[in-house]
Amino acid sequence: MLIHFLLFRKQYHRIFNTHKRLYSIIYHVNCIPQSGLEASQNPPQQPISSTPVTDLFLVEKILLNLKQGNVNSLLNYHFRLNPLVVVEVLKRCRDNLQLAQRFIDHVVLRGKNVKHSSMSLSAMIHVLVRSRRLSDAQALVLRMIRRSGASRVEIVESLISVSSTWQLDNLVFDLLIRTYVQARKLREGTDAFTILSSKGFLVSINACNGLLGGLVKVGWIDMAWEVYREIVRSGIALNVYTQNIMVNALCKDHKIDDVKTFLFDMEQKGIFADIVTYNTLVNAYCREGLLDEAFEVMNSMISKGMKPGLFTYNAIINGLCRKGRYARAKEVFDEMLSIGLSPDTTTYNTLLVESCRKDNPLEAEKIFGEMLHRGIVPDLVSFSSLIRVLSRNGHLDQALVYFRDMKKSGLVPDNVIYTVLIDGYCRNRMISEALMIRDEMLERGCVMDVVTYNTILNGLCKEKMLTDANALFDEMLERGVYPDFYTFTTLIHGHCKDGNMNKALSLFGTMRQRNIKPDIVTYNTLIDGFCKVGEMEKANELWGDMISREIFPNDISYGILINGYCNLGFISEAFRLWDEMIEKGIKPTLITCNTVVKGYCRSGDASKADEFLCKMISKGVLPDSITYNTLINGFVKEGNMDKAFFLVNKMEKDGLLPDVITYNVILNGFCKQGKLQEAELILRKMIEKGLTPDRSTYITLINGHVSHDNLKEAFRFHDEMLQRGFVPDDNF
Repeated sequence: MLIHFLLFRKQYHRIFNTHKRLYSIIYHVNCIPQSGLEASQNPPQQPISSTPVTDLFLVEKILLNLKQGNVNSLLNYHFRLNPLVVVEVLKRCRDNLQLAQRFIDHVVLRGKNVKHSSMSLSAMIHVLVRSRRLSDAQALVLRMIRRSGASRVEIVESLISVSSTWQLDNLVFDLLIRTYVQARKLREGTDAFTILSSKGFLVSINACNGLLGGLVKVGWIDMAWEVYREIVRSGIALNVYTQNIMVNALCKDHKIDDVKTFLFDMEQKGIFADIVTYNTLVNAYCREGLLDEAFEVMNSMISKGMKPGLFTYNAIINGLCRKGRYARAKEVFDEMLSIGLSPDTTTYNTLLVESCRKDNPLEAEKIFGEMLHRGIVPDLVSFSSLIRVLSRNGHLDQALVYFRDMKKSGLVPDNVIYTVLIDGYCRNRMISEALMIRDEMLERGCVMDVVTYNTILNGLCKEKMLTDANALFDEMLERGVYPDFYTFTTLIHGHCKDGNMNKALSLFGTMRQRNIKPDIVTYNTLIDGFCKVGEMEKANELWGDMISREIFPNDISYGILINGYCNLGFISEAFRLWDEMIEKGIKPTLITCNTVVKGYCRSGDASKADEFLCKMISKGVLPDSITYNTLINGFVKEGNMDKAFFLVNKMEKDGLLPDVITYNVILNGFCKQGKLQEAELILRKMIEKGLTPDRSTYITLINGHVSHDNLKEAFRFHDEMLQRGFVPDDNF
């Protein structure tokens, strides 16, 4: 036995050394440059292999096992694999795809420790593409493009280089471009396409369309046109899909006027517009608000034998709704039904959103009901639109019914719907209920965003729950939700209304520290706050700061400051601002004019207020009931009842009916003059006009009679007041 073993070992070493010398000779011969006639007849070639000799033995062993079908034995070579071995084995299997696939499946893909190069991955990709295992090939392409440090040039050149071993299949390059697009590596995909084109390798138009579509979708329009021009230059045949992608590119780039020229050029290439082309144009015109042009394209479709479909009608209906032409949108909707097209959720949602924008809950419910009747399942947009319009208009109970229906239908409420409900409760001054909805929202895993916080903050500030508002603001910061412009403006407005100007200014300072720029609304709010507390100096300081930041006062700004001066009796300063406003071409509002009238009357100069009335009318500002009531009150205070009655008559001639306030002012004037019979006549006239006396009416009459020791009449009006349900002031 020992002798047999020694003879076997000696024979094995002899065979091994022979093979080693043979491989060395082959390797060196192929690496020696040829010269002379032989070299001219046989140009230089790549060496059979640049694989180290030790790896060549591994290659031979793998090939032997592959041919013999020893799959289990192949598993032993996992840890010894490297990119050079993979390339060499696959090269040797170029005439036997089945063998190459077996190697990839049972050896390479199971070898987790193999660090592949672009060359080894490229070789496997070529095998898999030729075997039409495209999904497996794409997985390797994705692996290749995600390798750190692998440049587009290296990837393209490795695929080209390996293709010399295999029968060239351009599908490999198609797959590369498609994978870049699907991996959202559009810039890299564009570079790869350009490199391939420069080397004379053509990519299919379908792969090109994928790249163009991806670029247009993300808005890289200029890059898309560069790729398009390269496609045309390289002679790749375009198709209608290419055309539609580039029409969409022009529309997205707001160059609709260029579409006609582009389509004409495409027609010269034998490519004609289809229904997708027309739909793209209709949609673009609707987005731009060019509805006449959209209808023109739609009619052109019909004239060319193309039937407008659901997409076409949805685009038109959406365009009309965005322009506020709801009635016309409903007509188009009815036309769509008449030709047998069935509306979908998008169609109904468009109508729902517009009816909600118009604050028409009845119409919204009607559309929603019709939607259900047709068997169209509402989505979150449908429910949130309906819930919003109902809760905003005080129909919170109905909104909650739809909210429960939505949950029953299997839809999970998101933070948008919860915020809509919170807003509804806040508008109805039901803060505790709003906070309960907020708690439910958090329990269901919804995240409160800045909009939700702003909604609750607005509700708290309106109810003057400013301590709670400050606590919520602190919570917002702790949770990492960044306050925005509306957060600060809401809180500033709340503290200004509460008269806490120090806190309002502190928030204003924090707002600026966070680089959130205040606008005219913020400044108007602060100036108004300081005017109401009589700090005109601080109001003027903010006015100057606002202008220095190139935020220029508007009609509301002037009205606020004029009102501040009028309230303090500084009429000359108020008029200085009035003149400045007129000089700057800012048309005064009725509110501002009423402020000036009030200022004159408060300073005891009703005649000048009357003169100002003529001035404001000359500026095109027509008076309202407040203007007349303020003037009438001014003349009554001066005891000029004739002028007061003259203004009442003038008011009626101008088509403004005197209201309870008007009659109360006249009645108060007569009572102060002791003309109680005239006062009672005014009361009777007031009732004849269909106006119901209010608490102020009775208190004025009671006080008038008491001041003239006519207690019997005072008690009569006192009893009548009680009968009407008013609580009297018994301190007379």
